[in-house]
Amino acid sequence: MLNYKAPTSLDRMFAAMADPARRAMVDRLARGPASVSELARPLSISLPAVLQHLAVLESCGVVRSEKVGRVRTCQIEPKALKTIEDWIAERRLMWEQKLDRLGEYLAQQEQDDGGTA
Repeated sequence: MLNYKAPTSLDRMFAAMADPARRAMVDRLARGPASVSELARPLSISLPAVLQHLAVLESCGVVRSEKVGRVRTCQIEPKALKTIEDWIAERRLMWEQKLDRLGEYLAQQEQDDGGTA
């Protein structure tokens, strides 16, 4: 039986970023703040669906919004993206180190084989 582990904030961020509509919104917000209607314009989904997607992005901390009058303006939360970036960078470093060691091992094997042939 698998042990259930409650999702971490990182799990929720990756789950949020798994959806193409949410990634499109984050891509747009990477250029600067935007209203909900600006975020909805290029998407082929309803405004209520856009609001649901934004709620997911806000709940995991990737996006924050502020309502002034009738306009809700959204923007990226850089700390959240930094968390994702750091996690990916750690894995990249680990794999680069492993591949470097493999390269060294293969070079040594080639050198050993070349010396005895």
